[in-house]
Amino acid sequence: MRKTQSIKLLIPYLKKDAPKFILATLATLISVAFTLTVPILFGLAIDQMIGEGKVTLETLSYYLTLAAGCIAIVCFAEWVKDFMNAKVVAGVTLRLRNACADKLHRMPLKYLDNRAVGDTVGVVVADVEQVADGLLMGFSQFLSGMFTIVGTLGILFFLNWIVALAVFCLTPISLLVARFISKGAYSSFTKQAEIRGKQTALMNEMVSGLKTVQAYGYEETALRRFNEINKNLKRVTFRATFFSSLTNPLTRFVNALIYACVVTLSAFLCIGGGILGATLSVGMLSGILTYANQYTKPFNEITSVLAELQNAFACLGRIFTFLGEQEEVSDQELPALTAEGEISVENVNFSYHEDKPLLQDFNLIVQRGQKTAIVGPTGCGKTTLINLLMRFYEVNSGVIKVDGTPVDAVTRKSLRESYGMVLQDTWIMQGTVHENVALGKPDATREEVEKACRLSHAHGFISRLPNGYDTEISDGGGLSVGERQLLCIARVMLLRPPMLILDEATSSVDTRTEKRITDAFHILMEGKTSFIVAHRLSTIQQADRILVMKGGNVIEQGTHAELLAKKGFYAELYQSQFEGENVCANT
Repeated sequence: MRKTQSIKLLIPYLKKDAPKFILATLATLISVAFTLTVPILFGLAIDQMIGEGKVTLETLSYYLTLAAGCIAIVCFAEWVKDFMNAKVVAGVTLRLRNACADKLHRMPLKYLDNRAVGDTVGVVVADVEQVADGLLMGFSQFLSGMFTIVGTLGILFFLNWIVALAVFCLTPISLLVARFISKGAYSSFTKQAEIRGKQTALMNEMVSGLKTVQAYGYEETALRRFNEINKNLKRVTFRATFFSSLTNPLTRFVNALIYACVVTLSAFLCIGGGILGATLSVGMLSGILTYANQYTKPFNEITSVLAELQNAFACLGRIFTFLGEQEEVSDQELPALTAEGEISVENVNFSYHEDKPLLQDFNLIVQRGQKTAIVGPTGCGKTTLINLLMRFYEVNSGVIKVDGTPVDAVTRKSLRESYGMVLQDTWIMQGTVHENVALGKPDATREEVEKACRLSHAHGFISRLPNGYDTEISDGGGLSVGERQLLCIARVMLLRPPMLILDEATSSVDTRTEKRITDAFHILMEGKTSFIVAHRLSTIQQADRILVMKGGNVIEQGTHAELLAKKGFYAELYQSQFEGENVCANT
């Protein structure tokens, strides 16, 4: 994304802080104006002390008092500028992060499925921070420098046009240096941001799966992958640092060149005088030398923040690329669904990739209160069907209806609230046990939460925690996989929605607990439309109907007894699993 485009997209995030930004700009202008006034006053004061017996103390004191007042105003203006800039930076950072977080919740699930989590996290956290530190704070310094350059040049033309013309002619050297550094730094920092995102993604992957990494002896391979990314990051960072390091020596050289020319020319005008009618007093010579020094300093300051600005532009481009990603179509104007539980899937076609069809002309009717189990080999489309029922993915063609209403004619929120979902992969947020169980019902009482936990057989281990239901927990610490899954089951027990989806819901608990949870689920599923995805066929024998899927289609359906009697694919699956369990039991 081009820098100009990124800046245009940033403007709306600055609008709320426009008064603060304008005040900071005015404070910068005032600071520069009074800073540039001081050398003139000092020059006039010096002219009051030239020659024996020509010192005018009253006039000298007047000029020095004015200079002191100017310095005081500069100090106050600088404070206002810094304070307002800090407010602007904090506000823009807040709004950018909120926009990214809000965007994330409106993105289709396929976006995250196709991208590394760490890369997305890096955009929201690291890139926004770089924009705040580099672009906004750097822009303040850039603005101050530009005001100083223009103001100094104007005063030099007023004091002596010959010196000013010489300074003006030497200015392109500084501009060429700045352009050279800017061009090289921007491309390097853009690449650096991309590689840093990959590094964050890999670290997130390795830390979250550290047990698996160690269990399979993957440490060396993981380290090689990290080293490869780290070497690329080192190479790109070195290039970016190289261009950044050119800033100081090159700008100092240009500054010294300009200053030397000004000193030589000004001294000649002061001593020789009369060239084209231009003469200089000693006081004005002192002022011009000060201005010449002040004129070159902003170039040094601007180029010193140039690297940070380029890094910030690169990060800003990544942020707005993320914010510009296609999101789910808004459905706020649609009515909410009040579900009873009758579901129909009519002529549905779906594929994750156009060249790899999955569900083809899929049809299914589930009556209210019916318990439907879905079985089949890995990759047959079980989880895909669940994703389509919940509208995590949109069908390519066909329609899915709930109580005769197409799911795309109601809000996603109301549709998803109509389902209680327990997945094989558990998710626990940072918070108390009570907050985690009451995730879908934040206003639930302690009695309601405890009742749900008793039904899911989670109350026992919760009671043994240091602070019971007020114990702070997080995903990945303090609880076993089975205990985390019991809490996820308790969430559904608390909500008691009209429809249920259980995707390997008891896969991580022991056999005894599984029996208890299964009994609790039978109570929970009473009168509710339920979908049960399971690999262990012994857990679905009581289902009203079993769908056997293969290659994206239902190849068999019926009760457990009916399917066994057919001696088809289901019977083969059941027999092979039953024999496997007997072998394990005998050993």
